[in-house]
Amino acid sequence: MMNFKLIAWGLIFLTIGFSGLNMVDAQENEDKKLAGFFDKMLEDEFRLRPMVATQLGDHRFDDKLENPSPENQQAWRQFYKSSLEKLRAQINVKFLSPIGVVDFKVLESHLERTVWTMENSKTYENDPRAYNELISDSLYLPLSQSTIPEGKVIDALVSRVALVPKVLESAKISLKNPPKIILNTAIKQNSGSIRFYKSGVGDFVKDAASKAKLLEATNKIVPALENYQDFLQGLAKKSGEIDWRIGREKFNEKLVHELQTGLGADELLRLAELEMVTVTQEMYVIARQLWSGLYPEKPLPVPDSKGKNETIVKVLEKLGERRGNPKDLLRDTRSTVKKIQSFITSKNILALPQPDRCQILEMPEFQRGNSVAYLNQAPPLDTNAASVYAISPPPTDWDESTVSSFMKEYNSYMLQILTIHEAYPGHYVQLEYSNKHPSKIRRVLSSGVFAEGWAVYTEKMMLDEGYGDQDLGLRIHQLKWYLRAVANAVLDHQMHCNKMTDDEALDLLVNRAFQTKGEALGKIIRSKQSSCQLSTYFAGAVFFNKLRSDVQNAKGEAFSLKAYHEAVLSHGTLPLNLLRDLVWSDLGLKK
Repeated sequence: MMNFKLIAWGLIFLTIGFSGLNMVDAQENEDKKLAGFFDKMLEDEFRLRPMVATQLGDHRFDDKLENPSPENQQAWRQFYKSSLEKLRAQINVKFLSPIGVVDFKVLESHLERTVWTMENSKTYENDPRAYNELISDSLYLPLSQSTIPEGKVIDALVSRVALVPKVLESAKISLKNPPKIILNTAIKQNSGSIRFYKSGVGDFVKDAASKAKLLEATNKIVPALENYQDFLQGLAKKSGEIDWRIGREKFNEKLVHELQTGLGADELLRLAELEMVTVTQEMYVIARQLWSGLYPEKPLPVPDSKGKNETIVKVLEKLGERRGNPKDLLRDTRSTVKKIQSFITSKNILALPQPDRCQILEMPEFQRGNSVAYLNQAPPLDTNAASVYAISPPPTDWDESTVSSFMKEYNSYMLQILTIHEAYPGHYVQLEYSNKHPSKIRRVLSSGVFAEGWAVYTEKMMLDEGYGDQDLGLRIHQLKWYLRAVANAVLDHQMHCNKMTDDEALDLLVNRAFQTKGEALGKIIRSKQSSCQLSTYFAGAVFFNKLRSDVQNAKGEAFSLKAYHEAVLSHGTLPLNLLRDLVWSDLGLKK
């Protein structure tokens, strides 16, 4: 007699087995479908906008250059909008694997942000700097980072540079009445582009014949660039005082797309204002300890509000005298890198990328004057390319007092914090991890608030772990650097939402954030030329500090700093609202 109960249970188990197997197949197929969708979308985007391909390290299109004519701008907007619609229509999220779901959300949020930006800003009407990127970066990026043979690079760029005059003509048609603060920067940038086209491009070419070939092509374009310079200067003379502020409503909407952390604009401002008070108090405690060693003949100022501020300012001023020679900046930076790398390895902070492809170079003359350093990451689609950590000695046309102020601000202490932020274990290390992610979606698409938040987080973390041997001078400079990030968020909000004046902004940055006047004036200009980006540093740091605290509390004595850092970096530079659950899962924690 047959046991029908056993047969029934057997059929159930068999059904479950086949369902699981079918679900695995379905997920694999849907994941492949998503990857194929992205490949096709990217290929179509590269044909529409060859500069995007160049920036990502795909150099098949370096002989072409997009022309931001009004018709093309409309085509670009329609492309991104239809791509978002097709993504949602063609990909069934229910059938994606957990990894595929994250990829889908990364792509969806990227397209949402791109569509919102294109529909809510008139970049090519209001911002002449957008054309400068097509003029100079279109040549500089392939010359400085491409790994294909030099001869092929030059051949492509000779064709590309011939298309620049069409870009300039579109600029003359589209630019109407941009804000003067942005227009003045564009005029300076285009002046640098003219010098770059006349001779600067040759600095990046080794072969004499190739150099001559490229210079011949770029010099043909110089008259068109000079004519464009006349156009910009004429625009500056007749343009009215257009408001550069985007206003509270757009700022709030844009910040949601930029941050993707759940923080709104008002809450971020509240946190930043509270943090400024906390960090200032920490700086005072350290400055008070350093005072007698730096000013043995002077009594400590009275510890009221004015006296505390004076104590911090004078301590920073004295410590700023500990600086290197401008000519030795590159050598000093390389020495600092070795020291930081050794510490990271000895303290098991995380596994450093191997091989190390971070080149530490002197910043080209035509790029100097805005910052002391930057990191150009290795493009994600050119896997053998190097990242460039560029250090800027002061521009050669600066007078002695300006050079002295610059070097005092970027003294021996600040150079270490800067290198932690830009390179190890900051931007370079984080982006190398990201470039190794198996998903092309996550390699190509990245979150700015993730990148900046991680870099800010590492500054304090490194000193907390013992870097600098408890040097209080280094710690007060780390706090000063962090205070910049906090003040950035306050400045960003108040300038665009509450009509903060230049004098109020200067007071915030100089008297509350302890920046030099020159540094502060530059930051005020930057705040008028961008919106929401300045908020990403502090917002990202808030997220990473909380994530670290939550994980460490949950793991207790089992917490491993190395395991935590590598879990954070192993998923790509993805929107922060997707990161928490992934990290908790990696570390065996319940959500």
